[in-house]
Amino acid sequence: MTEVAVIGAGFVGLAIAHRLAGEGRDVVLIDPADPGSGASYGNAGTVADYAVLPVGTPDVLKNLPSLLFDRNSPLAIRPGALLSLAPWLLRFARQSLPGAARRNSQAIAALLANATPLWSDLASEIGGADLLRKRGCLYAYEKPKTFAAAGADRDYRRSFGVEMELLGPDELRQMEPGLPEVAGAAYFPKAIFFADPGQMTARLAAATMAKGVTHLRTRVDRLERQPKGVRLTGPGLDLTAARVVLAAGAHSKKLAAMAGDRVPLDTERGYHLEWDMASLPLSRPTCPTTRGFYLCPMSGRLRAAGTVELGGLTAPPSPHRLKRLEEGVRAWFPELPPPDRSWMGFRPSMPDSLPVIGAGRLGPEVIHAYGHGHIGLTLAPITARIVADIIGNRAPEVEIAPYRATRF
Repeated sequence: MTEVAVIGAGFVGLAIAHRLAGEGRDVVLIDPADPGSGASYGNAGTVADYAVLPVGTPDVLKNLPSLLFDRNSPLAIRPGALLSLAPWLLRFARQSLPGAARRNSQAIAALLANATPLWSDLASEIGGADLLRKRGCLYAYEKPKTFAAAGADRDYRRSFGVEMELLGPDELRQMEPGLPEVAGAAYFPKAIFFADPGQMTARLAAATMAKGVTHLRTRVDRLERQPKGVRLTGPGLDLTAARVVLAAGAHSKKLAAMAGDRVPLDTERGYHLEWDMASLPLSRPTCPTTRGFYLCPMSGRLRAAGTVELGGLTAPPSPHRLKRLEEGVRAWFPELPPPDRSWMGFRPSMPDSLPVIGAGRLGPEVIHAYGHGHIGLTLAPITARIVADIIGNRAPEVEIAPYRATRF
């Protein structure tokens, strides 16, 4: 019998497998794709220690109808998915009320507290320190009125211990001379980012396999609790494990149901565009706040990543979303040539923006570790530590009650 089977080889699953193997456990990793080939590849590459706001807030709730049904909104819904998403949207609306939103922020902040040092430690351990860039992150405000209107957002983040500096146009020009003229920016100095998320996942995967973890390239079609362990079956797969960790991101909902937990997980479809270039116009991730995406300097390329489209796992990429993303980038850098590539991936999205971490309703044999939304990369090391503590019968360093699968 295998001691631990981890389903999912994105940043979260890899970090968990790496941590468990480092504690001497027998670990099998199950994923039909290459490690880190999904959302772990296509993200903004930023360890966002400042991301304490849930997606659902009172301001979002107030504007929800216009946001969801405006095709040009940074938060939109595919029309064909509206009926199936209705229960999720109702939960999302309730979680956007002031009291719920603040509780969710507190729970997110608890996980984010040590995100930057934990990633620095993990990167050093896996030989990825050279891929870290310690230059912070910018939220740029294009107009004076948007700069002023964001004051409440900035105060809210500070109330959760987020460190930031306000920059005027002159200071911003000195920091990022390639940016167009804007009214100002919020600078998050502690944020770090990856020169190449794909390379970082590759190094994490290599370090994980070097610790003796086996990667089975198949999918899990069935999960069955048995008197001794959990049986996993699928194409070419028939394995029994003492513990199973569900870390399959947006694909985790059916697995959770097989384990006995009904979890309101749905899918955000994220997009990015990339331009290959030898000389980059930015030296740190920058978010044009009104446009809903990040401009990310990476090795040999500029990536524009972001926007939220609720639409499930099966529909093809939206040409309209990619077009709007490109138009937003060109508003800042009009001289760019056509993008060299585009991408769409799936984020696991919970109505309260909190991940699902911990044992399920039917017992500790199955442990949930998914639903991190926009900050899966950021929270991979702390999630790994929590899961390792649960399996090791130790008290996790973070109180996990807010993240339990049974909270709904």
